[in-house]
Amino acid sequence: SASTSDQKINRIVDDISSLTLLQAADLVASLKSRLNIQEIAMPAAAAAPAAAPVEEAAVEEKPKEKTIFTAKLVKFDATSKPKIIKEVKSILPNLNLMEAKKFVESAPQTLKENLSKEDAEKLKAAFEALGATIVLE
Repeated sequence: SASTSDQKINRIVDDISSLTLLQAADLVASLKSRLNIQEIAMPAAAAAPAAAPVEEAAVEEKPKEKTIFTAKLVKFDATSKPKIIKEVKSILPNLNLMEAKKFVESAPQTLKENLSKEDAEKLKAAFEALGATIVLE
């Protein structure tokens, strides 16, 4: 029965490995919800809390929170370029590989418009995990 369990785990790993970054972000959100897992700070984000007070102050100045966002690819880590091109191609399916490459190389570029805050945050997290810098406007 150990090999059956290993096969099942290998199949799950294969399925997860084939997901796009946005699908993986959705999977994580679904698992957190279903398993009732609380948000925890990642060690890599240890520097982020220092910047939080500035962000909070900025939010207080705005009377109402923005609900529709545009995600822009501003810059990217050159070593991550192939992965970023693949992800751009997955969210902009009308682009072929060469067009996706030109799109990434001509950053800053608008990735997607009219996104909800949640979708914009997922998109930003997905691309930043690959080494891209995304600005939400």
